[in-house]
Amino acid sequence: MTDRSVRFFGGPLDGRVQELAEEEPVPGTIVRHIHLHGGPKIETLYELGLTENGWEYRVSTTTHPEPTHSEPESDGLR
Repeated sequence: MTDRSVRFFGGPLDGRVQELAEEEPVPGTIVRHIHLHGGPKIETLYELGLTENGWEYRVSTTTHPEPTHSEPESDGLR
């Protein structure tokens, strides 16, 4: 892992490592992962944090407000 990498802990992305975006990472940033594979929609929120081992996204245990903008979902029937 590099200083520009982040590891996910918990939820469906557990163990995944990916590169951080170009802009400076901000602790407390929330990312939303929506899992639609073969069943009901499962939404998992991850919160970014900096530890002595580097950047981490951990499953968020707090409730966050709904986004002010969301993309319409396709029902696949058209």
